[in-house]
Amino acid sequence: MSNFEFIQIKSVNEFENACFKTFDYQYRNNQILKQYVNLVGGNPNPKSLEEITFLPIEFFKSKEVITGSFTPEITFTSSSTTGVGVSNHHLRCITNYKKSFNTCFNNFYGNISNYLFLALLPSYLERSGSSLIYMAENLIKSSQYEESGFFLDEFESLDTKLKWAEKNNIPTILLGVTFGLLDFAEAFPQQLNSTLVMETGGMKGRKKEMTREEVHKELSTNLGVDKIHSEYGMTELLSQAYSSADGIFNCPPWMKVVIRDTSDPLSQLGSNKTGGINIIDLANQDSCSFIATQDLGTVNQLGQFEVLGRFDNSDIRGCNLLAV
Repeated sequence: MSNFEFIQIKSVNEFENACFKTFDYQYRNNQILKQYVNLVGGNPNPKSLEEITFLPIEFFKSKEVITGSFTPEITFTSSSTTGVGVSNHHLRCITNYKKSFNTCFNNFYGNISNYLFLALLPSYLERSGSSLIYMAENLIKSSQYEESGFFLDEFESLDTKLKWAEKNNIPTILLGVTFGLLDFAEAFPQQLNSTLVMETGGMKGRKKEMTREEVHKELSTNLGVDKIHSEYGMTELLSQAYSSADGIFNCPPWMKVVIRDTSDPLSQLGSNKTGGINIIDLANQDSCSFIATQDLGTVNQLGQFEVLGRFDNSDIRGCNLLAV
């Protein structure tokens, strides 16, 4: 394994040095990444972040994307909403994921145990293998409040717990998939004062498509909060970015988003330009830390990013190169 502790990264120099070390390790030991880099003419020995080649996320649906050889302790799987298969993310061990989400949450929101967690995640609870459910379950277990828990469609029970938490001024996080939060907020409008509302994305065809601004406005109005927080993560990653308002996301020190030219997978764009979202996730030591996603977005000069939508065509250019 690559020998460094990603949660110890603090500076830009430390991050970049870890990137080059990780890329070298994964290029030599991850056959899918190596084949892809060679086929697209990528640089096998990058000296700058601009020279790094990012693996299309689609390969997690068709290939075993692992670095080295191991029997996974756990495999996370995605939902299949597009009919084109399920992503499989094989983890040598669960340790890096737990380190990542615990440290990341503490960095952005403080001590996990201080919060009551109410997780409204119906589409995820209805299947197995969700990395989001694994994270939420661990946050719930770490809470000092035994009232923390999951909700499928028990809106009345959720409403009762929220009212109890509000009455007792308990700091609460209502974590929910977007369509679930919208349904709940419509059915039980109220004024929340000690509750932080956090959406994880995901309409999944369950409601009419809405822009982020429309979603946040409706939730803010019905739940009486000034702003809606957001969590950005995916099956193929081990790290999360968080937004405290307006859909502007911040990454932990071991994660970075860069924007690629949609017509050239090897070309990166500068600040405030729209393109494909590439993610460096240094927690992902045993699969791939350099992933080209299907999301469109921008990055500002502070390194914060915004998600603007998805690629119209579901396959990212370059995936067919490893079809055999």
